Formats: sequence, structure tokens, C-alpha cells
Amino acid sequence: SSQPIRNPQSAIDNPEMSFSADSALEYLERAHKKNRLAHAYLISGPAGSGKSVVAARLAALLNKTTPEKVLHAQAPDVFVTEPASRSRKIVVDQIRGLERALQLRSAGNHKKIGIIRDADRMQTQAANAFLKTLEEPPQNSLLLLLSALPEALPETIVSRCLSLPLRSPSEAPFSPEEEQLLRLLCATAQEKPHVIERAYRVSQGMQGLLNAIRDQIRDEHAEALKREETRYRQTTDGGWLSEREDYYKALTESVYRERRSRLIETLFLWWADVLRAKIGEAGRLLESCAKATAKIAAQLNIAEVLKRIRRLEEMRDHLNTTAQEALVLEVGCLHIFR
Repeated sequence: SSQPIRNPQSAIDNPEMSFSADSALEYLERAHKKNRLAHAYLISGPAGSGKSVVAARLAALLNKTTPEKVLHAQAPDVFVTEPASRSRKIVVDQIRGLERALQLRSAGNHKKIGIIRDADRMQTQAANAFLKTLEEPPQNSLLLLLSALPEALPETIVSRCLSLPLRSPSEAPFSPEEEQLLRLLCATAQEKPHVIERAYRVSQGMQGLLNAIRDQIRDEHAEALKREETRYRQTTDGGWLSEREDYYKALTESVYRERRSRLIETLFLWWADVLRAKIGEAGRLLESCAKATAKIAAQLNIAEVLKRIRRLEEMRDHLNTTAQEALVLEVGCLHIFR
């Protein structure tokens, strides 16, 4: 992307300050009561910080609906835009569609609310089109940009929004496998840059962790099935066991995918810190890895860091297809960690 990278200090009065989701919502509610809501907010923070929840609860409050309806795009006068599933990009036609929706007359006294998820995925043309909307917002409208990577947004957009950085919930500590992955990343950061061995070590390490996770889940579920079988064998028909086997098989896959996505999210936190180190932003999501992420940042320019984050997004998307997991990890890590 040819979008300029913003100076992180420029649009945020106090870059050290971050909110919990609840305190951010209280702040927005107070602004609403005083009739002092801005026309655009940039709600940023890592996965799990509550960006969508804050946006949904604010929209529900303003338009007298429920957060659930907002999140499922069923609320009146609330328009949600997000990256198209395949390209993971927000294209100019999506932004034009949002603009047209915001120009429509609202029902009753509703605000017209535009929510843009993963706003940093706007392509250059889309960002330019959106800038015009920010400069001349439609009457009685509110724009909420959500992003886990606000550093990748153009300065021109960030400077026209009030920034609400959210912090990760402290009650979500890293799992043992996430801690192991971070130790592996810190170790590989000490190796020579741009060598294939580094990428291979991360790929092999990830695969080893995932194999261990799958085995652990499978063993736990096999044990649970055995307990059920012993307990209910005398009281149920033969079809029951087959149904429960299918149930645990599906559950194993579901739990595995959830834990795999948390490992991938850990990689996103790592690269977000590399980007923060590169542009001189204060604060780190992974304090224990600050030296290692700074070392990686020194080896790459901003465009190279952003390219690796995009490659990570591609790898995450490919993992959710029928593609072979080991191959996706190997090819992905080759692009991300070499």
C-alpha cells in the first residue's frame, strides 16, 4: 500500500492513555449526554480489547436498539462495513455504498451510524473516498473506525478522528503454548536476519505446538467419551455412542481451531510491536519481548513490516480453508519471518 504512515503522536492527545472497554463506553455516554459526541472516532486495540462491543453498545444506546442487532447488521440506520472475505481488503465501492447509506434520511430521531471494522484494510482509493466523508460528514451521522493496527492508517484519516485506544483485558493471560511461541520468537530474533533457517524454525515450532494441542484435546475428549460410555452404556441404545463420537469429533476440531487462532493472534501482537518499535510509538503489547521486537524492527523498513503483517493475514485466512495446514504454515512463515 502506498498510504502514508502516520506519526503516532499527532492525533492522540496522550498516547500513553488507554481505556478498558467499559471506561471507553462511559466516556462516550457522558459525551452523548452533554451533546458533545465527535462525528468520528477511531477505536483501536488488540484482539479481545472490545472494539466491536464498544461500537455496538454505543450504536444501540444512540438508536434505541440492542448491541446484538448492531453486531448482526440488523439495527436501523446502522451500517457496518468490513473487509471482503477473500481479499481481506475494503475496496472503494464498499466506501461509496456506505456514503450513500449515510446520506439517506434516518428513521425517526436516529443517528446514521457507520461502523468500519478493520479500518486499516482500506485500499488507497477507498481511504481517499472515505477522507471526503470525514471532511464533510453527512448531517446527524457518526463514524466509528475499528482497528487493531491504527499505525497502518493514513495520517489524514487519523487526524480527523478522536482516538479511543483500548487495552487488552488483563484477565486473559497467555496460555502455555502462547508463552512457548513467544520464547521461540524471542530466540529467533537473535539469529542472523533474512535467512531461511529462521523462518523454518518458526514454522516447525508452530507445527510442533499445534500437534501437541491437537493431541491434548483429542486425549481429553476420548477420556470424556469413555467416562460417558461407562456411565450410560446400560441405559441407552447403540445409536447413542455413534452420536457422541461424532459430537466429540466436531468439538475437537472446533476447540483446536480456537486455540490455533490464539497462536496466530500472538503472531499479530508480535508484529504490531515490531511496527510500534519501528515508528517510535510508546508502549508495547508484549513487554517481555520488547528487546527482541526492537531488534527485528531495526532490520526492516516500515513497508517491509507492513508487508509481513499482510502476509500473516493471508496465512490466517488460508488456514481457515481446506488447504493443508503444514504447507500453509511453511509457506506463510517463509514470507513472514525470512
